[in-house]
Amino acid sequence: MPLHFSTDELAKRRARTIAELAKRGLDGLLMFRQESMYYLTGYDTFGYVFFQCLYLGADGTLTLLARAPDMRSARYTSMIEDLRIWEDRPDAKPEEELRRILDAHRCRGRRLGIEWDAYGLTAANGRRVAAALEGFCELADASDLVTRQRVVKSPAEIAYVRRAAALADAALLEAIPLIRPGAWEGDILAALQGTILRADGDYPGNEFVIGSGPAAGVGRYASGRRRLGEDDSLLIEFAGVFRHYHSCLMRTFRVGIPDQRLGEMFAVALDALEACRAALRPGATVGHVFAAHVRAYEKAGFASPDNRVNACGYSLGTTFSPNWMDWPMVYRDNPVVIEPGMVFFLHMVLTEAPRNVAPGETFLVTETGSERLGKAPLTLIPTIA
Repeated sequence: MPLHFSTDELAKRRARTIAELAKRGLDGLLMFRQESMYYLTGYDTFGYVFFQCLYLGADGTLTLLARAPDMRSARYTSMIEDLRIWEDRPDAKPEEELRRILDAHRCRGRRLGIEWDAYGLTAANGRRVAAALEGFCELADASDLVTRQRVVKSPAEIAYVRRAAALADAALLEAIPLIRPGAWEGDILAALQGTILRADGDYPGNEFVIGSGPAAGVGRYASGRRRLGEDDSLLIEFAGVFRHYHSCLMRTFRVGIPDQRLGEMFAVALDALEACRAALRPGATVGHVFAAHVRAYEKAGFASPDNRVNACGYSLGTTFSPNWMDWPMVYRDNPVVIEPGMVFFLHMVLTEAPRNVAPGETFLVTETGSERLGKAPLTLIPTIA
């Protein structure tokens, strides 16, 4: 069984969750976030695209309700023993099966937390759950309960993040020799993802981003490839992933004819990245990091909001599709206090149309400051040395 954490560590996580339930006056938690299920039990699946719910009672009771294929995943990857199947059929009502399970667990009239904010709970299914449990129990939004717990990583988690960072470095170094005029974007993507998969890494929480020419400033994946021109810029954003833990890198590369202004912008963005690294320390707030990024740009003469984006990073951890961005995000005045063990991806997007640069790195918050996890070069020219 590929249980990636000790049963003792998983038990301690569940104990902390139960303690938080008690603080909030909750008798149990209905989980629909795949991240929460994986974090507390090891359960690993993409079956959350269908209705599934993991119930954790204040007494430690665990019951998973899911489809039959996901029962196999649960048996193979998790320590969950109480597995219940809802059957696929035209009149299937898994929300009513969930109510019967909760009734058997004596939840009638109780106050339960629920993860309303979850990719694994569509609006339609959420309405069905609310209707099925109306008058049966009280539901309180607890979408943040496990999410906040996951932000500070344990030593075992940090080891996986470091492994993910090493995979990201290896992937970038594999791709760099391919970045030249005439290169096919598909070959670059294949080098990045192939390097990670060959080294026992995982698929990422969202697609790798690649864009050259007119797409160099888009910052989102889109279907369709092109060849790099003789005078071109390339943007890539990707993640090394190990046991679902992510470490991201973002790069702008210049190929062909040198661009002096682009080089000047890149230097400013690197200064901003260093300013943010210095601000990323225990006791500061996430908003302080964003402010450092703004000050660096303003000092260099890039004072317009059009020169930057409204968030310059986000937390990273164990995340599932459709994205690898975790809570909290680095934006103006975010009051979340930074603690040792947090992991953040910081990306310094700087735009002066039609030019765009975007160096980005993943950092681990330490007891005294922060550590850049990646070791790959930060350069505008696609050279290894």
